[in-house]
Amino acid sequence: MTDNISHERRRFVGRAAMALAATQLALSTTATAKPAKSATVVKPVANTSFASLKQIDAGLLNVGYAEAGPADGPPVILLHGWPYDIYAFVNVAPLLAAAGRRVIVPYLRGYGSTRFLSDSTMRNGQPAAIAADIVALMDALGIDRATIAGFDWGARTANIIAALWPERVNATVSVSGYLIGSQQAGKMPLPPKAELQWWYQFYFATERGREGYDKYRHDFSKLIWQLASPQWHFDDATFDRSAKAFDNPDHVAIVIHNYRWRLGLAEGEPKYADDEARLAQAPVIAVPTITMEGDANGAPHPEPSAYAKKFSGRYSHRTIKGGIGHNLPQEAPKAFADAVLDVMAEA
Repeated sequence: MTDNISHERRRFVGRAAMALAATQLALSTTATAKPAKSATVVKPVANTSFASLKQIDAGLLNVGYAEAGPADGPPVILLHGWPYDIYAFVNVAPLLAAAGRRVIVPYLRGYGSTRFLSDSTMRNGQPAAIAADIVALMDALGIDRATIAGFDWGARTANIIAALWPERVNATVSVSGYLIGSQQAGKMPLPPKAELQWWYQFYFATERGREGYDKYRHDFSKLIWQLASPQWHFDDATFDRSAKAFDNPDHVAIVIHNYRWRLGLAEGEPKYADDEARLAQAPVIAVPTITMEGDANGAPHPEPSAYAKKFSGRYSHRTIKGGIGHNLPQEAPKAFADAVLDVMAEA
């Protein structure tokens, strides 16, 4: 089924809940949002930091992550995408924590304070490797099963973990639905208008693109934010807070490898070959899932009808109205948190 949810109807409730959660978690808050051009982008409370940032060795990485909520609460892992970071969830985490959930928000490989433990490890951005990182993080934190929610790379990672390691997943929330792909699928040409949306992927396929992203990663990422969320009037402070994550020494290598691998232009690592072979079969996801989409997503994304049958467990889709773009958790945090809590209730 499809639920069309108005971001407007929940705005008042969201104000009260977010203010309460922020107080309970002792988060630093300030009203930084500029006067909105449209009521849909007003953020009554804008959390500007997490209560704590931590580091832990997990698999190939020393992972930087934020944590909120009770240590014995049902775990929720929130995953960001490119070019975003953990601050996409800075207003989601307190809502979930106030509801008694243990919230983990990690920097993916190549972002923020996450670092490779060895200089000799391949700077690999292929999807199976990123998913394996999150499973290793769960192991390091002593989390047997979790609800996993994300957008962009984070949604793809949630899909992959649910498909390959369903025993580790209670439920998922996936913005833009089913995003599991393969190199073979990435080689298939799309209609011209669809190809145009992937312009940066082709740019990254060139050496000029790699050098350009390295040199202009701040301006490049800001442009992507604007194109992907055309009705989100974020201020400079909001963007700059996340842009610091792109100064990671491995960021460019991970991003470029991810997009080149997806086009079949770069090799992955043999140890992930079996996982990628399974993913190339487009496996059905059986855990309870809610998919979401903003009504103003300017980034490439499939239509909900194209992926509904890829979820065989309890499933529903929510379209969030009110000019919500690609970075749905940051643009509509109450709607995203509600989806997480609802899918956990169904698991």
